[in-house]
Amino acid sequence: MTAVNFAASSPSRTAARVRLRPTMTSDLEFVLSLEQDPENLAFITPWERIQHEAAVRFPDFRHFIIEGGEGLDAVGFLIFIGCRSQHQSLELKRMVVATKGAGYGRAALRVAKKVAFDDLGAHRFWLDVKARNTRAKAFYDSEGFVVEGQLREAVKLAEGFDSLIVMSMLKPEFTGRRGLGLELRA
Repeated sequence: MTAVNFAASSPSRTAARVRLRPTMTSDLEFVLSLEQDPENLAFITPWERIQHEAAVRFPDFRHFIIEGGEGLDAVGFLIFIGCRSQHQSLELKRMVVATKGAGYGRAALRVAKKVAFDDLGAHRFWLDVKARNTRAKAFYDSEGFVVEGQLREAVKLAEGFDSLIVMSMLKPEFTGRRGLGLELRA
């Protein structure tokens, strides 16, 4: 898949320029460093390098580097799982952005939704978020994802357990948001 380049914005922010490009094995040190950053580590379950290598190669996955800003520098990464699902149910497995609050995450998510629904033919685009990650939960709410349920105490942490909140967006919901100008055009 070639790079996908869009500017996405929200009503309260100026446009953040982002592009998704397929991750190369030479990008994996950057990816691993983002996962190991203490600011991110509390909210994700990091993978080993070999898992990322497999995701780069396996056709059911799409592993992208998020490039942003004027120079389109690497600012994060995201992973899709289920790209070949007969059920057209695609998971946003992980999205990590290095600089919080700069608009890259929102812009990247909007590009990801466009790729999921328009390019990969998803009917359902879903994710899970740790219950204690209230910032991410509010972000996904604001981007039109709907809570489907909760997997109670599904993740073991050093200090106990955390629950996962399952959220999704369906193609008709995405199309409705696009009609309101809340999503990127086809």
